Amino acid sequence: MPCTPQELADSAREAVAAGAGAAHFHVRDRDGHESLEAEDVARAVEVVRAAIPGTPFGVSTGAWIVPDVKARHEKVAQWKVLPPFASINFNEEGGVTLAELLLSRGVGIEAGVGSAQAVEAFVASGTANRCLRVMFEPEQQDLQAALDAVERLEKMLDRAGLKIPRLLHGLNRTAWDLIDAAVKRGYDTRIGFEDTLMLPNGAQAESNAALVTEAVKRGGRSRTAS
Repeated sequence: MPCTPQELADSAREAVAAGAGAAHFHVRDRDGHESLEAEDVARAVEVVRAAIPGTPFGVSTGAWIVPDVKARHEKVAQWKVLPPFASINFNEEGGVTLAELLLSRGVGIEAGVGSAQAVEAFVASGTANRCLRVMFEPEQQDLQAALDAVERLEKMLDRAGLKIPRLLHGLNRTAWDLIDAAVKRGYDTRIGFEDTLMLPNGAQAESNAALVTEAVKRGGRSRTAS
């Protein structure tokens, strides 16, 4: 999995050449640990932007990177070089205020909703219609259970009248089946080493670009996740 800024940039460039319409990655420090430090974010964003000019990309703000809510907010507030968008999980404590902060600074928000709780927080936040997209990311490894979970979340968003673009992706065993489900629904989708290391035939993928190539063959409007 890409770790250094240059590896991220190279992977993003290859994935875009393979058909990815956007890129998502996790910033890492010089020791390879995930980071939200302003210096690390700036270094990664500048290199990736130069590698894929004109292609949107975003970074993770997952709570596991900096578990303390206040500290995570403060670190993101210190960013000087901003990515086009950031992914925020709305089931995480502090997600709503983090979205408000980034939106106020012109950063797009990709709203992760993996549960009913996350959708409720997203709808109640007042930020939903200003977000780029909502992202369904069920963690269930049984396909039918994952599809049932997505259907419940879809119904919640429909009842709330939210019309923003939707993205659906899976994890490990469900990765490829949920790409097919996204295609049937007309949603965007996502594939990359963050989601699976395996190609549909069971072979190990050599790169994010190889995964994107397969997703595009299946009709997916794809982006890559590093």
